[in-house]
Amino acid sequence: MKQLIKKTLVAASLLAAGLGSAWADITVGVIVPMTGPASGLGIPMSNGVKMWPASVAGEKLNVMILDDATDPTKGTQNARRFVTENKVDLLVGSGATPVGIAVAAVALESKTPQLALSPIGLPPGQDAWSFRMPQSNGVMANAMVNHMVKNGVKSVGFIGYTDAYGELWLQALLPLLEKAGIRLLATERFARADTSVTAQALKIAAANPDAVIVVASGSGAAMPQLGVIERGYKGKFYQTHAAATRDLMRVGGKAVEGTFVTAGPVVVAEQLPDSHPSKALGMRFNAEYEKIHGAGSRNQFAAHSFDVYLLLERVVPVAMKKAKPGTPEFRAALKEALESTPALAVTHGVLDFKPDDHWGYRPDTGVIMKVVNGDWKLEN
Repeated sequence: MKQLIKKTLVAASLLAAGLGSAWADITVGVIVPMTGPASGLGIPMSNGVKMWPASVAGEKLNVMILDDATDPTKGTQNARRFVTENKVDLLVGSGATPVGIAVAAVALESKTPQLALSPIGLPPGQDAWSFRMPQSNGVMANAMVNHMVKNGVKSVGFIGYTDAYGELWLQALLPLLEKAGIRLLATERFARADTSVTAQALKIAAANPDAVIVVASGSGAAMPQLGVIERGYKGKFYQTHAAATRDLMRVGGKAVEGTFVTAGPVVVAEQLPDSHPSKALGMRFNAEYEKIHGAGSRNQFAAHSFDVYLLLERVVPVAMKKAKPGTPEFRAALKEALESTPALAVTHGVLDFKPDDHWGYRPDTGVIMKVVNGDWKLEN
């Protein structure tokens, strides 16, 4: 990571000395939930962006960050401001799925590439200008259900958000559960802003499945799990990648010991086999992030936003051959470069976008972690 920054600064110095082409600002508008229910995701995402070097591929980066307050309306307003007033070359965000979907509509309308920081689901054609940095819910659900099969789970209960994140996860799970012969005994929903799930927890506990799947994010992911445990449930718990943060352990305490969480590989980079393409990158990122924010502060959300920079290093030089930043032609060239770039190792796996695939990750990208003594342990 330090070598990456040093290399970029050397390139910048050469250009400033007149030994390269003239500077051309590349403008990026970042939209993340710094406040509201998803702030536990948005704040580290903002931290990851702040680790970007000041330039990319020899071109100056002009980065602006706006808070969407976990509100799709606010996210839309921010996106429109970026594309109309700031003429951004790229939209990044949001970290909240419902807001990311709203930003995607502006990206499509304005023909501005979007690198979503949440696993947004969009109808065919509506994602023409949107690319996802997180793994799809399907990729993560695949890891989760495979682990269930290996551990003899025959029935599950589902308790998740009422919004797009919860619905998309449920739709990803249903065919995989059916194929694996795992019965879904109860399906309950709650809103992100809810502070209690008493009624839903009672129904889940009464169904007494082998495992409970919680679909929520950040610190809010602990609340439904605690509610079900308080109703006497003794079985297994599975959490999704939006819960892959120490907030789960901070809020849940000893009650979340033994919980299985699906995540990107960066969170447990040191525990990956040496052959894993993300191990070295992940370890360097975690070291730099924890140097700034403290031991144990690593999380997959900050890594998603830093992976944006790694991707820009690859695609900006390609787009610059066709057009100058700040123009519709450059935005189109950036989209084309994203769709045609060779597979790229990032902290979260290997990205391989294509014209008909704006998700990028292989089905085996997700990993399963277990909470053991208040820390993450990679499951085999």
